[in-house]
Amino acid sequence: MKQAKQIEHRGVVTRTGRDCVSVTVEVNEACGGCASRRSCAMGASESREITIYPSEAHTYAVGEAVTVGARQSTGIMAVVLCYVVPLVVLVASLVAVILCGGSEGVAAASSLGGTALYYAILGVFHKRIAKRVTFTIKKNS
Repeated sequence: MKQAKQIEHRGVVTRTGRDCVSVTVEVNEACGGCASRRSCAMGASESREITIYPSEAHTYAVGEAVTVGARQSTGIMAVVLCYVVPLVVLVASLVAVILCGGSEGVAAASSLGGTALYYAILGVFHKRIAKRVTFTIKKNS
């Protein structure tokens, strides 16, 4: 069986809890060669905090160097949900209102409203989506 491609970033444990580990991930040089770096959230800043829920959370200590990974399909899903679908909603709303005889101002307002509604719905289902986005963590040797 072919193993799914992993996207990995090195980081440092910043907080630990009974069932979670927070890791600050530094954007590394590998992002420079990635085709998705401009649309990826990891490329937006120099560091990012990720909370992971491993079964062995108690074995990690603050300051420990770790590697955080996610399946490449997880990144693709995030790009589609955050960028592609809202663009489709925006354009479809705009075209639909104009084709129904609405003015450009009404079309613009409704397309922005439709996009805002999409993001509100996405926010409501945030926890359900977060369950599908899983990160792995491993200690650096």
